[in-house]
Amino acid sequence: MARQLLSVRRVRQRRRVRKQQGGCAIQTGRAIPHPDNGVPSCLGTGGRRFYLVEQWRFDVRRTVHYEAARPDDGTLNMDRNFWRSGHTPTLFSAFLYFDLSFMVWYLLGPLQIQIAGTLALTTQQRAMMVAVPILAGAILRLPMGMLADRIGPKRAGLLGQVIVIATLLTAWRLGIHSLHQAFLLGVCLGVAGASFAVALPLASRWYPPQHQGTAMGIAGAGNSGTVLAALFAPALAVAFGWKSVFGFACIPLVFTLLFYMVCAKDAPGAMQRKQLGDYARMLGNRDAWWFMFFYALTFGGFSGFASSLPGYFHDQFGFDPKMAGWATAACVFAGSVMRPIGGVMADRIGGTRSLLGVYGAVALLIGLAGFGAGTPAASLALFLIAMLCLGAGNGAVFQLVPQRFGKDIGVMTGLIGMAGGVGGFALASSLGAIKQATGSYAEGLWLFAGLALLGWLGLSYVKGHWRQAWTGATARV
Repeated sequence: MARQLLSVRRVRQRRRVRKQQGGCAIQTGRAIPHPDNGVPSCLGTGGRRFYLVEQWRFDVRRTVHYEAARPDDGTLNMDRNFWRSGHTPTLFSAFLYFDLSFMVWYLLGPLQIQIAGTLALTTQQRAMMVAVPILAGAILRLPMGMLADRIGPKRAGLLGQVIVIATLLTAWRLGIHSLHQAFLLGVCLGVAGASFAVALPLASRWYPPQHQGTAMGIAGAGNSGTVLAALFAPALAVAFGWKSVFGFACIPLVFTLLFYMVCAKDAPGAMQRKQLGDYARMLGNRDAWWFMFFYALTFGGFSGFASSLPGYFHDQFGFDPKMAGWATAACVFAGSVMRPIGGVMADRIGGTRSLLGVYGAVALLIGLAGFGAGTPAASLALFLIAMLCLGAGNGAVFQLVPQRFGKDIGVMTGLIGMAGGVGGFALASSLGAIKQATGSYAEGLWLFAGLALLGWLGLSYVKGHWRQAWTGATARV
């Protein structure tokens, strides 16, 4: 029997709902259950809750056959829409470039035990050696970001990769014979750390705002390159000598350079060039300082611990360089994997809610680690979970950035990235200095736990203002 549907209109309305036992009462209209089973879309005044309900209206002139389908709430096709909305080869190129750059940026961390033995460095000198590349990378992110605006992210990335490869070849051929030469090498490796200011804009400019948290999370997952360094650098140093590791590192860098040259593309459209005055203007914004502080905790914690944990496990539990590298690799891998997941989670439940959980968990975990945690396995488990949380926090921070600074995202990426590097330098250097002065890492770990708690308090203070002030972002803040 032929049946014809003449007119169907679906109207999405917000209606006040009063929850009752066994159901709910709607003031007006005939409600169809919300696809999220009655999850409140917002909170009203006086404790009232507003639910998003569906109302279907039919204009029927003949007999109608209608098969109801679940309304699309915008999340069912998120993954498919994401991959269609941007440029996947560029996204993968940015990830690979960032990944290998992070590998060499972090290279002195897993080699610190062997280098310190050769150069007869103290604990504080060793900590400064691994902290210098972090600080150099943080400072160089601003000029690298400005360079990317003028010549394009792709060309800036090519230039940065060539500089890093030349630096490693020089260190391999000439060697490192003093602490000052190690510092100079660390400054040059900072160019690899500055890849943050190139890789993330290169990838994110291809994607609309609603997918930028995921895109930045995927590109930013390139910090997993620290896992490669922690896994392979100590073993290669034992087998061939630590100077040879710099030569081995050039092999994957060359292949990455060729892939990047062929596959990466700059996003279409004119780029807004950033000036030094733009950075100064943003520093007058109070929210900019909050974001810099929050990222100094999450990324600073991740990068600082990634550089310091090999020395920590060696000093605290007597791990040899290879075992210390493997333990660190497990922690770094956990944080790296969680970065893109953190971005997706923040897209779903809100960035502030994610960060509150991160800071609370990190404060507890690192505080417990400061007490020694009894056994190496227990200590490793605490740092592993803490790095998971910090990785998720990195993704959550950059889920919030486009919502607050959509027109100035390039400037804020540079400032926030710089703050994250400064936080990593401060953590790595202070842990070594405190260990040198007191003979224990406990005070340094408790200090960072206290800062994480301060981050929780600060975010609790500003989140209400953000949710009211950020027009159109309420559901994801």
